[in-house]
Amino acid sequence: MRARVLLALAAGLAGLLATAAPAGALTIGIADQKPDMFGDVRFLDAGLRHARIAVGWDAMTSPWQVAELDRWMAAAREAGVVPLVSFMHSRTDRRQLPTPERLLYEFRRFRDRYPWVREFATWNEANHCGEPTCHRPRLVAAYWRKLTRECRECRVLAAEVLDMPNMVRWVRAFRRKARAEPRWWGMHNYIDANRFHTASTRKLLRATKGKIWLTEVGGIVERRNVRKVGFDESPRHAARALTWVFRRLVPLSPRLRRVYVYHWNITPLRENWDSALIGPRGAPRPALSIVLREAAREETRRRARARRAQARRAAARAGR
Repeated sequence: MRARVLLALAAGLAGLLATAAPAGALTIGIADQKPDMFGDVRFLDAGLRHARIAVGWDAMTSPWQVAELDRWMAAAREAGVVPLVSFMHSRTDRRQLPTPERLLYEFRRFRDRYPWVREFATWNEANHCGEPTCHRPRLVAAYWRKLTRECRECRVLAAEVLDMPNMVRWVRAFRRKARAEPRWWGMHNYIDANRFHTASTRKLLRATKGKIWLTEVGGIVERRNVRKVGFDESPRHAARALTWVFRRLVPLSPRLRRVYVYHWNITPLRENWDSALIGPRGAPRPALSIVLREAAREETRRRARARRAQARRAAARAGR
């Protein structure tokens, strides 16, 4: 009798917690090339424990790039942050592409130096024609096969794609040549986020089967180039765009389980792209409050899931 009562109480508690906290955890991180955030109390207090960095595929051949990486990686590790490393074009010869064998060699060198890193993306914005991989999905698929076979314990994203018109065509070509179904993809859905659309994210969900990590997304504060983007650029717009990401894009599918916001802070130097959460003088922008709010909600949900799991364990022990 007592066991049945405990089981009923545990089931009722689990039901209430399930209503309060949707199933599945959302991981929120920051994408930024600079290590500044790891020493910022606002980053640490938010409980953000994931960060992404884009790395030239041949970075290990360049002492100045290795020095930059050492600083970033050391700061991340000290802060208890899990890095996601995305390979991209060479920073010394943008148009040069490695053979799959050469990329594997460089990957091994990278892992020898940072063996604790276990999350990688095969290529950054691989379908963007500013990258030499724009018309080479077959080659990127060969890269992915090499990296996944080399590191079985790693999570290797098939590629990170940008939400532009060729995205679905590129992804389908990749999948035809991959010889296996990727478990993870990366997406940079700036267009959906900043134009308050969902179409591109829905298209990638339909075109793939694995989980999709939004490895770069943010609200644009300012773009300093000749091309106009066709929407408002301001701190207020950036906050609205991030709200759209968390409230309209992430709920599209349980396969969307990670969001890396680009980027943490903007330096006083003039840069072509600004979607930073922290302004050039160190003041927080409205978008930061969106990230902090969502991180706090995820922590509340995490604790609810932990309590629910504890209730199930208690019920199981009572029923023995």
